[in-house]
Amino acid sequence: MAYENLIRLAEVMNQLRSPGGCPWDAEQTHESLLKYLLEESYEFIESVESENRIDMREELGDLLLQVYFHARIAQEHKSQPFNIDDVAKSVADKLISRHPHVFSDTTVASSGDVLENWERIKREEKGRTSAHDGVPTGQPALPLAAKLIYRAQKNHLEMPELPAETPVDEQMLGEQLLSLVSWAVTHDVDPEVALRKAALQYRAQMSEQEAQRK
Repeated sequence: MAYENLIRLAEVMNQLRSPGGCPWDAEQTHESLLKYLLEESYEFIESVESENRIDMREELGDLLLQVYFHARIAQEHKSQPFNIDDVAKSVADKLISRHPHVFSDTTVASSGDVLENWERIKREEKGRTSAHDGVPTGQPALPLAAKLIYRAQKNHLEMPELPAETPVDEQMLGEQLLSLVSWAVTHDVDPEVALRKAALQYRAQMSEQEAQRK
């Protein structure tokens, strides 16, 4: 399998960013590109949901461009530069480390074992002491809440109470969530803000539970 176009993309990005290249590309920073990274991520999600493989390939290319663009900017950092090859090495090393059942002699019985190993190794590598360490609080409220609850479940912490009427399938859950959003809009409540506050309060409760254990 040939990868010459990955090298070609790095060369194109380098020319765009270098003197005599594109003035717009030369002006960009990690911060100025963040909105494009989000936009391209959402566009790829849409292409997957619509099962449009032509769009999927194009949107993956746009995401790849963002990775190369950020890596090219990172080369110019005065004290801590890195390049696209450093990025690739880092993720390859991580995949090998997090898959000891493939690259070492660890045995697993299910994909659940794989996830538990991943979380354990990740926690050890990063020296994390709390179940919620590494969960970015800047992400949207729903994935933030879901990730916190997932971490709580894996670490045997108390989870939020279930509603009186528990949904039995994905469709019912979606309808209930949509109904809650409808209630919030009708009562002039921002559902994103409300869920974020609740998620952050739950994050604090996780810390309290961990402190009590110690």
